[in-house]
Amino acid sequence: MKTAISIPDKLYLEAERLSRRRKQPRSRLYAEAVAEYIARHDPDAVTAAMNRVCKAIDTQADPAVSAAARRTLKRVEW
Repeated sequence: MKTAISIPDKLYLEAERLSRRRKQPRSRLYAEAVAEYIARHDPDAVTAAMNRVCKAIDTQADPAVSAAARRTLKRVEW
């Protein structure tokens, strides 16, 4: 899909430099940037990513850390 956008000159020049440095077409750089922006700002996508991480790691509390936290909390005045 072709589209036309307006961006500040400074941003355009920075994108041009990055595109040349990465040796990739400018359109690919813009497409990747928009995809990353959407992924970071779509609440459902963020939740899905966090859920994938939680499934991949052990979310059980470490017994040693829990014990240390209890000892610390006993010494703190509430």
